[in-house]
Amino acid sequence: MSAREIDIHVGQRLRERREALGISQGRLGRHLGLTFSQVQKYEKGSNRIGAGRLFQIAEYLGVPSSHFFEGLPGVGANGARGPGEAASMATGEEVRQLTAAFGAISEPSTRASVLALVRSLADEDRTRSGRRSS
Repeated sequence: MSAREIDIHVGQRLRERREALGISQGRLGRHLGLTFSQVQKYEKGSNRIGAGRLFQIAEYLGVPSSHFFEGLPGVGANGARGPGEAASMATGEEVRQLTAAFGAISEPSTRASVLALVRSLADEDRTRSGRRSS
């Protein structure tokens, strides 16, 4: 794939995630110190997203940076490149179901509680498996 095709793919994944969470381009832009039109250019793949900015976006949208590369040739679930790496990760269908269920929660404090619970469980899992939190 060309770099431009990858930029377009990353932008599409950004848009999908932002929309799944019900976040406007303007809101994401304000959080990042950008205009909504800059976010729009990222989503169209017109402008490349730098590594630091991608990290900030991923953090705000609650996904790992690798999320934006899922679906590219040679990249498995959750951005894993090898077949063994993806085995312990959530499947795309699980992520879609979780995103849909989470998006259906209208109360911000409930969403925050669910997010805290999931992060806590993930931290426990990383601790048990001997992996460091990133």
